[in-house]
Amino acid sequence: MKVVATNRTLQGTGASRRLRKAGQTPGIIYGGTAAPVLITLDGNALWHALKKEAFHGSVLDLEIEGATQQVLLRDFQMHAYKQLVLHADFQRVDASQKIHTKVALHFINAETSPAVKLSAAVISHVLNELDVSCLPGKLPEFIEVDLSKLEAGQSIHTNDLVLPEGVTALTHGQNLTIVTSSIPRGAVSAEAAAE
Repeated sequence: MKVVATNRTLQGTGASRRLRKAGQTPGIIYGGTAAPVLITLDGNALWHALKKEAFHGSVLDLEIEGATQQVLLRDFQMHAYKQLVLHADFQRVDASQKIHTKVALHFINAETSPAVKLSAAVISHVLNELDVSCLPGKLPEFIEVDLSKLEAGQSIHTNDLVLPEGVTALTHGQNLTIVTSSIPRGAVSAEAAAE
């Protein structure tokens, strides 16, 4: 995805407030060997881009006055009740160095899993994103979690995931739970009463 920005020289609360009133969003680019750069982005375009999942989990091409560099969205601040992005932080990435970021998890085949189909179990998502490490070119937009073999009372952990080539899950030696399936208490007592 491509993002267009311009350099900004003024900083501080007053300057940022004037930018926001003009429909612009202040931001910053940091990381790598270069010095941090203050930027301005189109507030409306950024608002709509933030609604896309790919914008959060992809390496972006940021163009500043003709020069393009690869960045990751690291943080952003929203207004409490207005449709307004207050600030955005981007980090430069080097194609030869691994990056550490979060990737969204997509859950598939929940409706066809034996836990739901045969046991009427409830599937609970414990994690919705996973910390990963990889080269910028290998960064996946999302990781699929296949629930087609999930039985009632079972769980899926990080060691059960099939990660894309070159992507490592950062779990600090723990086998984190991603999904659990359980039969609701009311359903168990109804089955016991029927017996």
